[in-house]
Amino acid sequence: MNVNQALEYSMQPFIPMFIYGDYDAMESERQRGEEAMKALIDEWRVNDEPGFSFDVILELADRNRELCDQIGEARLRNLSSPLLARSLSDADTCAGIGKLQGRGAGVVARAVRGDRDAYAVEWVRKPIKGCVLGIDIETTGRAPERGYIINVGWEIMELTSDAVPHDAEAHYCGLPEMYREAGIPLADIHHITWSDVEGKTPFREDKELHKTLIKLMKKYPYMAHNAAFEDSWFMMHLPGYAELRRAGKILPIDTRQICRSIDEEVRTLPRESAPASLENWARRRGTLAADAAEQHLGLDDTDLMLRTVQAEFNRKSMFKA
Repeated sequence: MNVNQALEYSMQPFIPMFIYGDYDAMESERQRGEEAMKALIDEWRVNDEPGFSFDVILELADRNRELCDQIGEARLRNLSSPLLARSLSDADTCAGIGKLQGRGAGVVARAVRGDRDAYAVEWVRKPIKGCVLGIDIETTGRAPERGYIINVGWEIMELTSDAVPHDAEAHYCGLPEMYREAGIPLADIHHITWSDVEGKTPFREDKELHKTLIKLMKKYPYMAHNAAFEDSWFMMHLPGYAELRRAGKILPIDTRQICRSIDEEVRTLPRESAPASLENWARRRGTLAADAAEQHLGLDDTDLMLRTVQAEFNRKSMFKA
């Protein structure tokens, strides 16, 4: 599907009563909708004047979630997502290093010259400083165009050797009523129950939460473990995020990439042990007890991530001038 076809599709009336209950029709509509979103996002990323508002994509995603609810989360759980990025771009990584070291992103990129192994050197080349927003979200799945954000937590931390995270907040977000009976997806991982989200405003409708997050993200670069996940979800759920992200006013920094770059133990441990996961990294740095587990809740995981990054930076003397 090309951009013009995607825009034409977005303007067609969606009359759910004509297809609900017909699995083949719903699945066909889902595929068309996701193809349209992918075409529009690809255009958005390469064209500074794409000729359409990002709101078109958000509206398609809202429509798609309603459709996916009718198809059933269990049917879609193992399908890949066309809109979930596997990692941040090299340009993002260079911008993150530059931001925390007071260097230009272009300077870092020229030093790296496309060699990802060079990030290990660039992360420790200059002292780390500044202030970051740590953030983590819990969701009903991996596909931001199909699922919901149900928990978000954040803290702010000065990047010094002994800083303590502050201004912590945690929010549960509501779900459609059907999940009261169907059950909350991935509850075996995050242990979020219906009682946690009952009566809460859905993330997509929580304008005050949107305003708070956008304000914080414009003020501080944000850190997340596997930040491509948060970045992909915020693109599809947080109004204004995509526009600010493209303008360079929001900058994600991936702490998993930091771990893989500067923790030499990652390269010696078996890949199947997931050595760069937050839980395993935190155990090695002593910020999580050997017999403890990652909580998989926004604020808890944010706090663990910030303390683990700090421990790694201290280990490498990255705060010292």
